[in-house]
Amino acid sequence: MLVSSFLVRGFQLSDYVSVTELFRSVLSEDCYEETMAAFANQLSWDSELVMVAVDEGNVVGIVIGTIDNNNGYYYRIAVGSDHQRRGIGQLLVESLRQKFVQRKVRRILVTVDVHNEVVLPLYEKVGYQADDFSRAAHRLSIVHG
Repeated sequence: MLVSSFLVRGFQLSDYVSVTELFRSVLSEDCYEETMAAFANQLSWDSELVMVAVDEGNVVGIVIGTIDNNNGYYYRIAVGSDHQRRGIGQLLVESLRQKFVQRKVRRILVTVDVHNEVVLPLYEKVGYQADDFSRAAHRLSIVHG
């Protein structure tokens, strides 16, 4: 797993265009629209729960988290197709997990919706199990603002 050249850090406003392009290239159109609305809500409420992976100055991955009802939720993760299967998703998940732990959330959950069923193996690989998956994404505040 070669990840030494990647940097995971908090989202910065200067990342916005790159993140938008990443989402557009990786997500379906329906998922993109929904994700961008939730992303905007999360940025306005708590941008520290949005983490990006950067390689040579380019954003190659992002994870959006949110805290709702004192639970931490992984909402959406995306890694550029040229950078998948290189450990970036795991680094993003772990970086956000550390933020949730710092915030002393009651529980950390993975939001599951029709768009992200395909990434559940990533969360399982880093130790999350079936009872950590929340299938109530539509109830999250960032989804309906």
